[in-house]
Amino acid sequence: MSKVLHFFKTYYPETMGGIEQVIFQIAEGCAIHGFDAEVLYLSDRGAARNERVGHHVTHRAKLDLHVASTGFSLSAFKDFAELAEQADIIHYHFPWPYMDLVHFATRLNKPTVASYHSDVVKQKYLLKLYQPLMNRFLSSVDCIVASSPKYAQSSPVLRRFEEKVRIIPYGLDRGTYPIPSTAMRKHWHSLLGERFFLFVGALRYYKGLDYLLEAAKHTQLPVVIVGGGHLEDELKAQAIHMGLTNVRFLGVLPNEDKVTLLQLCYAFVFPSHLRSESFGISLLESAMYGKPMISCEMGSGTTFINIADETGLVVPPRDATALARAMEALWQNPRRAAEMGLRAKERYEEVFSANVMAESYANLYQELLSGSPRQ
Repeated sequence: MSKVLHFFKTYYPETMGGIEQVIFQIAEGCAIHGFDAEVLYLSDRGAARNERVGHHVTHRAKLDLHVASTGFSLSAFKDFAELAEQADIIHYHFPWPYMDLVHFATRLNKPTVASYHSDVVKQKYLLKLYQPLMNRFLSSVDCIVASSPKYAQSSPVLRRFEEKVRIIPYGLDRGTYPIPSTAMRKHWHSLLGERFFLFVGALRYYKGLDYLLEAAKHTQLPVVIVGGGHLEDELKAQAIHMGLTNVRFLGVLPNEDKVTLLQLCYAFVFPSHLRSESFGISLLESAMYGKPMISCEMGSGTTFINIADETGLVVPPRDATALARAMEALWQNPRRAAEMGLRAKERYEEVFSANVMAESYANLYQELLSGSPRQ
């Protein structure tokens, strides 16, 4: 077995975001192709070696501080150097400026791949300072992987490095998700009713949830919001101020509850409006469970998952009126909504399965070990 070391700022069970899910699926899926994965990440719980998540090994380095959403650790330089020495391939997960520093400080002579999860969007002024280091880092890795053709084409950074960009869509394995009990289905059905729109995700600045609240006020259709984050209290206060009795905030839920809601919901609404949302793992989860989707067109992977008028409806970003119209259009046409849900599931099985993603990464790893990847 060849060994792959993944390096990212956080991981399970510390956090449960989309990138963590992608790393998990790659790590688990590549094992059958002969690649043994380990993950190094930062944690405020302190350092630890050789823990297990699923069937792969994880390592924690002590998180010392956060600056502009970037975790830093003094001890991780040593931890990374020791673990990388034992690895055959280093798999970085971008963006994370501290990772770039570690990469150059350790002066590795190993094959490297960087999964490019997002442009740097929010920290525009800091980006000017970071850009020279970022460009040097991306120039130095052997291959950069984007998750969709749309994002690769619309990202100025990826266009600059197009000669080394490979497209590997994110994939999910439904078999790694829990099967909800009958009692849980009955519980949520009795609480939420027959039909509702569902949003699942971290309550962050780029998710467009204020536009969803405006659309909910206009339509008065039932909306369920699952997730937590920095904006949770602000959004709840906004909903109360708007008198939204049709919107329910459920907070962060265990996976079994989340899967139950994905199965029960009428449709999935995903109003993310900034390119920080480069793909949308929860959007893909809704496709996996055969749900029609509503998302925004911003040149990212959301509309690589959700094809307009086929698997769901696509609206302009930051447009609550258009979002409301799309919600009403699906609500008033159950047959069309069901057909879109079926096509969403078919597209997931054809394009976004974890097996397809894992095989693509395994092929890339093999090319890296044998020389440089084919373009």
